[in-house]
Order: sequence, then C-alpha cells, then structure tokens
Amino acid sequence: MKNRLLFLGPPGAGKGTQAARLSASHGMKHLSTGDLLRSEVAAGSDLGKEAEAVMNTGELVSDTLVLAIVKAQLGSLDGGGWLLDGFPRTVVQAEALAPLLDSLKQPLEAVVLLELDDAVLIERMLARGRADDTEDVIRHRLEVYREKTAPLIDYYRQQGLLLSVEAQGSVEAITERIEQALQGS
Repeated sequence: MKNRLLFLGPPGAGKGTQAARLSASHGMKHLSTGDLLRSEVAAGSDLGKEAEAVMNTGELVSDTLVLAIVKAQLGSLDGGGWLLDGFPRTVVQAEALAPLLDSLKQPLEAVVLLELDDAVLIERMLARGRADDTEDVIRHRLEVYREKTAPLIDYYRQQGLLLSVEAQGSVEAITERIEQALQGS
C-alpha cells in the first residue's frame, strides 16, 4: 500500500478522522496542519495569535508559515510513511511542496480526494461544536475551498496521483473505501 499520502477534500469531509485512522492502522505519521495551528492557538504563542485571527475569518494561514511547519515535521521523521492533512491547499503550495519532498527523498505517492455534498458537510461541521464553526464561517470556508483548493484536484489528477473516494456513510465504510483505493492504485 502507498504510504506517503495527501488527503484533499472540503472542510468537514472527514480528512482528519480518516487520516488518524489510516495512520494509526498503518504506522504512518499524521501531519495535520489544522491541529498544529490549533495547538499554537491554544498555547497562546505569537504565531498562534496570528493564526487565530486568520482562522476565525475562515481565510487560509500564509503559505510560508504552513510550509515551514510541514518542512520541520517531515524533516524530523526517520523513515516510514506519512499522511498530510490540510496542506497543500493551493496549487502554489503544491508547487512549493514538490521540491521539498524531493529534497527529503520522500515523494508523494497518492492523493486521496474525499468527496461529499455541501449540505452534509455543513451539518457535520456544525455538529463538531468548535467555536470557529458557525454556519457563516463554514459557508465562507467552502467558498475559499472551491476558489483556492479545488484547482489542486486537477493538478494532482494530471500527475496521475488522484484517487477519489465517496465520503458518505459510516467512518468504517469510508476507511475501507480509502484502503481499497490505495491498494488498487
């Protein structure tokens, strides 16, 4: 099975849940930029305060900041697989990530796209109960996703790395679909 992965999909599609399950069952390092940023916010660091102000509006944190976090995390790994969740979010970030992965001799092996309808996404995100998950912010995040992140789908499809997975149903059923896609690719 491929073990250097990127998860793509709109906010609320289950990227974090599925990434955690897959990384735990296959011994991969789960690199969630959202979790890394939220931990900075919780710590009250200067970086966290800057990130919090941006995140509360539904906008994306700067490429430079996120790339630095990802580089530090990947650089500290001593082999084994990894799963990126929440980065890259733009084609510019993907183009910056590729040479970084090449320099670490850890090229991306597959991109898993979790697909789900907006109505289900909004319902899921409201149910999470996070302070930054209001319906207006969620709708704005979906707009930002379509504008900035959706072009990544074509970017990775053209490279032959994209695997689309339906993200509706039970957590277990979605995990099974992802594993089948990764073994069949």
